[in-house]
Amino acid sequence: MNLQHNPNDYSAVVEADKANVWHHLVQHKKFETVDPLIIIEGKGMRVWNQAGREHLDAVSGGVWTVNVGYGRESIANAVRDQLLKMNYFAGAMGTVPGALFAEKLISKMPGMSRVYYSNSGSEANEKAYKIVRQIANTKYDGKKYKILFRERDYHGTTIATLASGGHTQRKALYGPFPDGFVEVPHCLEYRSQWGDVDDYGIRAANAIEEVILREGPETVGGIVLEPITAGGGVITPPKGYWERVQEICKKYDILLIIDEVVCGMGRTGKWFGYQHYGIEPDMVTMAKGVASGYAAISCTVTTERVFNMFKENADDPLSYFRDISTFGGCTAGPAAALENMRILEEEKLLENCTAMGEYMMEKFHGLKAGHAIIGDVRGKGLFTGLELVKDRDTKEPVEEATAQKVVAACAADDAVLIGVTNRSFPGFNNTLTFSPALIATKSDIDEIVAAVDRALTKVIA
Repeated sequence: MNLQHNPNDYSAVVEADKANVWHHLVQHKKFETVDPLIIIEGKGMRVWNQAGREHLDAVSGGVWTVNVGYGRESIANAVRDQLLKMNYFAGAMGTVPGALFAEKLISKMPGMSRVYYSNSGSEANEKAYKIVRQIANTKYDGKKYKILFRERDYHGTTIATLASGGHTQRKALYGPFPDGFVEVPHCLEYRSQWGDVDDYGIRAANAIEEVILREGPETVGGIVLEPITAGGGVITPPKGYWERVQEICKKYDILLIIDEVVCGMGRTGKWFGYQHYGIEPDMVTMAKGVASGYAAISCTVTTERVFNMFKENADDPLSYFRDISTFGGCTAGPAAALENMRILEEEKLLENCTAMGEYMMEKFHGLKAGHAIIGDVRGKGLFTGLELVKDRDTKEPVEEATAQKVVAACAADDAVLIGVTNRSFPGFNNTLTFSPALIATKSDIDEIVAAVDRALTKVIA
C-alpha cells in the first residue's frame, strides 16, 4: 500500500481518488474520461488544485463553511494542543473546550442558555426534532408531534431532515419518509404565489397559520426555518414576515427552531442571521462556520425553558434527553470553534462582512443593469444570489444547464469558484450563489464580479 506521494506529482493521488473515493453530489460517469479536481492547498481565499492552478474561492469551501479563510495556523495549533491533552470523551462527561465554547457561544445569543454538541448540521437538526417529539409525548400525550418546514429550505441529508426539506429533487428516490413533517409555502416575493399583494411578508406568514389550522394546532409542536433561505436561492425574508411568524408560534404554542447552519457565525454580518429580525427562537441549530471547517462540530442551542422540560421528573427513567452523538464528544470541534470566534472578534470580521456585503450588492446591482439575464439580486452580508431569467417581464427562469455554464465559465476562464442552486427543485435551479470568506476585500469582490460579468457575456453569446 503506497501512502506517500511526490509533492510535485499528484498523479498517484488522482488515480487513488478515481479508484476509491465516492464524491458528494457528483455523477461519477464523467471520471471515466476526465480527472476529478483535487484541492491541494488553501491560503486566505485562494485554493490550488493538483495542476498548481490557483482559484479564488467565492463559496467558502463549496458549501458556505470556511468563514475565516484557509491556512489559519492558530486554529490548527489550538486543535493540536487540545488533542495531545485530551482528544475525546463521550458527551455524558464534560471537557474544557466544550464548557468554554458553550459559555462563549451563549454570550452571543441573548435568551439562549444550553448547548448540545454533535458533528453535522443534519445531526443538529435531528436533535431539535427529537426534542420536539419528546416534549410532545411527555406534555401533550403524543399529539403535538408535527414539525412544519418551508418550501425551498434545506435542513440536512438524513432521512428525517430530508423529510423536513423543501427541495423536492434532493428528496427524490429516498422515500418513504417518516410521518409528521408538513410543508408551508416559501416567502420569495420575487416569485409570489399570490400575485401582486400588499404586505407580501404578512401574507406569506399567514400561509403558515393556514397550514396550522388545516392540520390542527393541537397536532403541531414545532416549525423549522432558515432565517435566510440558503440552498433554496438565497431568499431574504420580506418585511413583516418574521414578526408575524413569531406571533403565530406564540399563539399556537409551537416551538420555533431556527436553522443557522449556513447563516451562523457572521455570514450575514451578525453572529446569527435571526438577530437581524428580532426573532426569539426556542432552539437554534448551527454547524459549517462554527469552526470554519477546521474540525467537525455542530450545536443545538436551546432556551432554559426547553432544557428544563427534560429534568422535571427525575424519578422517571425516560424523562431526560436520551440521545447521544458519538463525535459530539470530540474536543477538536469546540477547541477550533473557540479560536475561530476569537479571530472573528479580533479581526472585526462581522464588521468587514457588513461593509463588503454592501459593496458586493452594489456591484451586483451594477451587473444587473448590464445583463438582462439577471432577474433578481438578493442577500445579506457576504451571502448573495443572482437569479437568472430568460425574460425579466415574465420571470421565466433559465434552464439549470445555462446557470451551470456560467459557473463553469467562471472556473475555467477566470479561476473563480462560484455556486448555483442545483438539482433541488425542477425548473428553478437558476440562482448563482456567492459566499466568500468574511476576510474578503474589495479587490476580491471586484475579481468575482468581473468573472461573472465575462461568464454571463460568454454564455449569452
